[in-house]
Amino acid sequence: MVQMDNQVNAVNQNRELASSNDYVMQIGLFGIGLEAYWEQFPGLRERLEGYIKMVESKITSFGAQVVNLGLVDTPEKALDCGHQFRREDVDIIFLYVTTYALSSTVLPVVQRAKVPVIVLNLSPDASIDYEQFNSLKNRTDMTKEWLAYCSACPVPEIASVFRRANIPFFQITGTLHSDPYIWKEVGDWIDAALVAHRMSHNRLGLMGNYYGGMLDIYSNLTLHCATFGGHIEMIEVDELSSIRGTITANQTEERVKYFEEVFDVQADCSPEELRRAAKTSIALDLLVEKHKLGSMAYYYKGTGSDVNEDTMSSVILGNSLLTARGIPIAGEYEVKNAQAMKIMDSFGIGGSFTEYYAMDYKDDIVLMGHDGPGHIKISEGKTKVRPLYVYHGKVGNGLSIEMSVKHGAVTLLSVVEKQDGTIMLLCAEGESEAGPILEIGNTNSRYRFSIGARRFVEEWNNHGPAHHCAVGIGHIASKIKKLGDLLHISTIQVC
Repeated sequence: MVQMDNQVNAVNQNRELASSNDYVMQIGLFGIGLEAYWEQFPGLRERLEGYIKMVESKITSFGAQVVNLGLVDTPEKALDCGHQFRREDVDIIFLYVTTYALSSTVLPVVQRAKVPVIVLNLSPDASIDYEQFNSLKNRTDMTKEWLAYCSACPVPEIASVFRRANIPFFQITGTLHSDPYIWKEVGDWIDAALVAHRMSHNRLGLMGNYYGGMLDIYSNLTLHCATFGGHIEMIEVDELSSIRGTITANQTEERVKYFEEVFDVQADCSPEELRRAAKTSIALDLLVEKHKLGSMAYYYKGTGSDVNEDTMSSVILGNSLLTARGIPIAGEYEVKNAQAMKIMDSFGIGGSFTEYYAMDYKDDIVLMGHDGPGHIKISEGKTKVRPLYVYHGKVGNGLSIEMSVKHGAVTLLSVVEKQDGTIMLLCAEGESEAGPILEIGNTNSRYRFSIGARRFVEEWNNHGPAHHCAVGIGHIASKIKKLGDLLHISTIQVC
């Protein structure tokens, strides 16, 4: 229960963060009805408007800003609403079908707004009180009561028109009251829309160059901008080194003290290495602030420049702190995984850089982790800092972090570039379990999957992802699927 509460708090914090940037996430809401009913059935309009207010209140309770245009009952009003949604720059629309309405009161709104639409097919209650209904003496009153319950009636008409107009739409069907499923779905769609909003405004920094020979990580940057939006900023390692040269001794000592508060610094970490990492950590903060970065991917071989080698061999602690602040940093210049980590962090569940480490067939476990930075906010216990005398496969040595992802539910996400020139999302749900890990100064965890370790690995690999992925706490595959729907890209869940 505590872990679930923490996840809820993280998601609520994510909603606040996503709404606090310069471009506020706006959610459109409107209901539909038929103007001819209002004179025939006094009080019906007011009742339905009350229902729309209830939906607005529920959506607002998720931390979203709502543009509520009320009850649309004519094609003329529909066109006006479409223009207003455009002016208000809404990211997503909830269409509440309150009663029967003509599809001509719907199509102009959605056509003009040009954003994803979620159709709320919500009856006031689980069923009509037939006995009370049939006891009404006035058949006009009976019809009015029925019309308050017939939200399902026009949905096929609306769906048909949307299909013929090539407008994607999504449905939530249930009751306005006492139906937790409905509001979980609404919350999930809001979260997915917030993540899409954050990705479209994200500034991704790319510093250095690809790890030579890792053909799977090479990315089409234009494709990423076209799919997720945002901006990609090219950054020179020289700039980070230059900033690092301006850091004072007092600043460095303050950051060392902060390291000792945040991390479990092991006794064999030398003061010299801590100071080296501290200077780089401050320089990274300044670099991120200068370029207004929301994420970054980096790699630099470091040969031929002692200054740059000194900088790039001391980035792990600083990059881990940035990742924990919601600015995920991916090593090995893995652009796709920087995107996956940003998505996971934007959902409020972390997003730590990982890859296969080893198979444990005896325990039916996949060991996964990575060298370099990790998302220390999702660590099981305090993250350790250890000295490494060689960075395997890379130039230099220095301090590294060792952590396991919190025990319990986890989701893995990979952003995949397909052979047809499109992007897809690949995800899996599993469990992080306690047990022996490799104490080598890296992030590493033990993961169990419902389909077993052998089948998980084969099915995951079959979809052709790069060898890196992002891991976060909690099960959010349904939200990732909704994000894919909003971005018009396919999503595959392995388990």
